[in-house]
Amino acid sequence: MDLDFSKEDLAFRDEVRAFIAEAFDEDMKAHAAQSKNHHIDKAGQVRWLKRLNEKGWIAPDWPVEYGGTGWSAAQKYIFDMEMALAGTPETSNMGLRMCAPVIMAFGTPEQKAQHLPKILSTDVWWCQGYSEPGAGSDLASLSLKADLDGDHYVLNGSKIWTTYAQWAEWMFCLVRTSNEAIRQMGISFLLLDMKTPGISIVPLPTLDGPAEGNQEINQVFFDNVRVPIANRIGEEGQGWTYAKYLLQFERGNAYAPGLSNMLAKVLKIAGTERSDDGRRMLDDPDFRRKLAETQIKVEALNATELRMFAARTAGEAMGAASSMLKLEGSQAQQAITELALEAAGIFAQPFVRDTWAELHGETNVTRAGPDYAATVAPLYFNYRKTSIYAGSNEIQHNIMAKMVLGL
Repeated sequence: MDLDFSKEDLAFRDEVRAFIAEAFDEDMKAHAAQSKNHHIDKAGQVRWLKRLNEKGWIAPDWPVEYGGTGWSAAQKYIFDMEMALAGTPETSNMGLRMCAPVIMAFGTPEQKAQHLPKILSTDVWWCQGYSEPGAGSDLASLSLKADLDGDHYVLNGSKIWTTYAQWAEWMFCLVRTSNEAIRQMGISFLLLDMKTPGISIVPLPTLDGPAEGNQEINQVFFDNVRVPIANRIGEEGQGWTYAKYLLQFERGNAYAPGLSNMLAKVLKIAGTERSDDGRRMLDDPDFRRKLAETQIKVEALNATELRMFAARTAGEAMGAASSMLKLEGSQAQQAITELALEAAGIFAQPFVRDTWAELHGETNVTRAGPDYAATVAPLYFNYRKTSIYAGSNEIQHNIMAKMVLGL
């Protein structure tokens, strides 16, 4: 594979950099720098996404006929890398990245007309209703009931770990419409309005937060919630098929650009902070070895992603490769946050649970250590989740063993 960029690609890189310099304003930079995972508040994310939409760059992976960019694999790579290196907001817009591809592939013309334009314009925020208490990685054991009543389904049960449910106007949701010997066959895929009577949201505080105005996960309860049959994607009982299709997009994202940015921050910290013997952490042989091993893994992942995304551009499905990317990417994320924690040393200990809110609240907070140390511990704790969400690493191993090795 030729990894050299053409003159056209380099010109596109310059265009991306110029856009970032103008659109990624100082307020966003300050907020993102003090966020544990660059997930700035909803208003900031929407402002950033609308600027991308005005440029025509909000949906690089969408087909051109729906508003996609039509970029080559090299352009997508350049775009992701430049955004990551600049530290732009890591949005959690599940409508753009996950729900929209399912609607495009399996939705009715009416569903496409209703939802895709609003997803593209960021006028509607979506959340994902998959996991339940007792049904996380074993998602097929979900039990949220959807009983048919006339032209509606009536939902009773709950969803958990629902990211930014408090922001969402709509949810895409897996429900149980029948009880079958093969559990996957009784699952359907619904789109539901979060303003529907009977829906309640309870925040779930986590060790790395909660952040004021940026509570991340929730439990959502459904008490006789009526959802029109017209909101069902595809056929009843085929939701598992649609869910697996969606998970290719959740698991098959590019990790290497963001990992490169994370490594750059570790290098900055390690080049400044001192080890017990007074040397820079970057000069400590054991730390340098661990850092080098991680850098090699990130470079290998980068080359793999380029190869896979080039194949995807040619029309090949991600398949089990998405599980491999998710597995390796999540492990690298955790390894880098561990290196950052080690490099920051004592300055990671005064754990400010919500740096941004503390600094801008009523109480004047004085934080020990340099600014870059403030998010090290929160990010470390937050990224313990990466080997669990979107299917745990053990599940990814099972998928690859079955689909690739035939075990």
